[in-house]
Amino acid sequence: MSCGPAASGGLSAAWVAGVLILVTLPGKAAAPPANDSTGADLRWKLTLGRYVYAGYSGSDFNLRWRREDTSAWVGIYTDRVFGTQARAGADTSIGVGKYLQVQPSVQLASLGFVGGSLTLQMGGAWYAIAGLGRTNNRPYFNLNFDPNDALTLGAGHAAANGASYSVFVVADNRFHTQQRDWHANVRIPFGNSRATLDLLRKSGMSDSGYITGWGFSTNWDWPTWFLRVAYDPHQNFSAQDAWRFAGGVRF
Repeated sequence: MSCGPAASGGLSAAWVAGVLILVTLPGKAAAPPANDSTGADLRWKLTLGRYVYAGYSGSDFNLRWRREDTSAWVGIYTDRVFGTQARAGADTSIGVGKYLQVQPSVQLASLGFVGGSLTLQMGGAWYAIAGLGRTNNRPYFNLNFDPNDALTLGAGHAAANGASYSVFVVADNRFHTQQRDWHANVRIPFGNSRATLDLLRKSGMSDSGYITGWGFSTNWDWPTWFLRVAYDPHQNFSAQDAWRFAGGVRF
């Protein structure tokens, strides 16, 4: 099961300066189709993230390499309560016939964590999603919205103009927590940029009992630069709410 959010100090001056630089310069689990056309000729993606909780925060560094439908990445998360955790992973998409994509992933992290997932995307312009994730249940600071040991089911549509729309649920099917994250995701191109909005409805057992809540993430991608803001109520189904701010560069 994922670890809840841990602690760190407030926003550092270096981070604030970094975000301001990113803003002033010109211009991700089951979800929309695997192909990502924005910055497709740039194989490297560097992301700096800040995770702000009630009275403390954490930092994340991630470097990803991508070629066609295959990615590999390394990252490190740190805060003053949880500590520091290094991580690495890889994922790919394998076409099987005309209407099936098989999307395996694997992830390793310090503190002995091992996890993986297998997702099937079936169909063409209209498609269905089915996936399963499993971990060895070792300590892990989860940086996304969803449970890791879970079943994913959903459906989506990829329009001819590059827009995509999907609805899916990620539900714990291992620890009997009733944890479920419902997502409604829309991705819309604007010339050489793209906006993505993901609306989240969360419910299930948490550190503070049974909870429900609404969250979101919004991304804006240019060919080289990207920015992201997200709000996650009861992150990792803990007692803490989280704001996430991230930005980065492709090269």
